[in-house]
Amino acid sequence: MIERIGKAKRWSDAVAFNGVVFLSGHVAETTRGQSVLEQTRDVLAQIDETLAECGSSKDKLLSATIYLADIAGFDEMNQAWDAWVDSDNPPARTTVEARLARADYAVEVTVVAAR
Repeated sequence: MIERIGKAKRWSDAVAFNGVVFLSGHVAETTRGQSVLEQTRDVLAQIDETLAECGSSKDKLLSATIYLADIAGFDEMNQAWDAWVDSDNPPARTTVEARLARADYAVEVTVVAAR
């Protein structure tokens, strides 16, 4: 059975199927004056909340894809990531530079986790 969590008109915050949870891309709720570090912290806190809502957590991450509006923010993003990720259970991870949906977004993160 497919379970859709936080369903909206165009997407769901997460979709669970067969013991795996797929999260949509998360971006910072507040961007004005926020650095890459601050936006990444915000995004990761949102991911924690969504994973918990799905019955999962960051120690069950399988993969993560991180989109940076400017790859120059890689070190700042990693500073937040390293403080957040479960170092005993790191996921497979990809980081790329990409144009995001709005110019004020510095980072977008999507993850896949086991339940």
